[in-house]
Amino acid sequence: MKINFELDQTRPAQDVKNRIPRSIIAITFFFLIGTAAIQAADAPTITVSKNDAISISVASISGPEGSMLTKVIQNDLALSGFFSVTTGANSAFMVSGQGNGSGLQGCVTEHGGQIALSKNYGGSPRTAAHQFADDIIETLTGNKGIAGSKIAFVSNRSGRKEIYTADYDGSNVKQLTQDNNISVNPSLSPDGRQLVYTGYKSGYADIYLVDLVTGSRDRIIKFPGTNSGASFSPDGGQLACTLSKDGNPELYVVNVNGGGARRLTHTPGVESSPTWSPNGAEIIYSSDDRGTPQLYRIPASGGSGSLLSTGLGYCTEPNWSSDGKKVVFSVRQGGFQIALLDLQGGTTRILCSGERPAWGRDSRHILFADGGALYLIDAQTGRKTKILDGIGKITEPTWAR
Repeated sequence: MKINFELDQTRPAQDVKNRIPRSIIAITFFFLIGTAAIQAADAPTITVSKNDAISISVASISGPEGSMLTKVIQNDLALSGFFSVTTGANSAFMVSGQGNGSGLQGCVTEHGGQIALSKNYGGSPRTAAHQFADDIIETLTGNKGIAGSKIAFVSNRSGRKEIYTADYDGSNVKQLTQDNNISVNPSLSPDGRQLVYTGYKSGYADIYLVDLVTGSRDRIIKFPGTNSGASFSPDGGQLACTLSKDGNPELYVVNVNGGGARRLTHTPGVESSPTWSPNGAEIIYSSDDRGTPQLYRIPASGGSGSLLSTGLGYCTEPNWSSDGKKVVFSVRQGGFQIALLDLQGGTTRILCSGERPAWGRDSRHILFADGGALYLIDAQTGRKTKILDGIGKITEPTWAR
């Protein structure tokens, strides 16, 4: 069973098992042409399909950081999937701005000259550009942007598995841990200000909490046995994780400070990779209780896990979308592939090869690892984009919402 536990070291526990295993919105415009004497049936209907993109041009941002700002904004808008980024004067919208060392003044005008967005952004130039892009996306499409979000992942660049952070587009990479040991299973809090991971710095598998603002780190879960795979609840106040403190690796919910551990599952199998529903009421996880790993759904308050029908075998690493409608997961079919389950319609489709998928907050883009590199895929169009490579083997990406 594929599972993100590192088994190099095992701490004693009672009967511990060693198998630890978001395109413009579809809008139909009805233009009633003529006078009141014209019948409604004569009015033409113009349809803009959901696969059409809004044409938008980005003028060169002025200022000392103008070239970088222009490229970042162009890339953010293109990756969003909602826009066709052009350089022509006949686009539906024009982006312009002025950058300086303390931020960015951004403006978006319609083709007729009316201002659609005008705002000042502080912070670093790159951060300001991402924030501007997200506001453009939300203003013109009504959808949340992903440009200002953060990601984390594991890389062996140093010779050991360590945790790294970056902007969503793979820029601004920073090494977070320097444990000189095994650091795996990162999970970012919804606001991107905290991160939990499984580390072996003590010699055993424990769960650590890192404050990404202050840099402080605490070993918050250190029960006998294996403590692994923590995932933040939507409100950031709880963690779902796998603990073997009672013998078998089971699913638990623990307060973010490490206290109040509450067991959810009671099966002979191994439970792993918990992911929360957007309202925090349920958790989907992987279990080999019936032999081959499959996905299950359980109330976060406790109860019995129910099998999710995917039509596929060997299903692991689920991740629940922010809109609550979809789950992506890894499936082994020869190699590992990324699959998407529609929770409303019950249909499943394979998207591409890869592992450890994670939804962006737009419920449209998915971050995943494949061949030691990081990729984004647009689940609506199928567009796949490599965002990071060449820093060792990259695995286990996670994405703040």
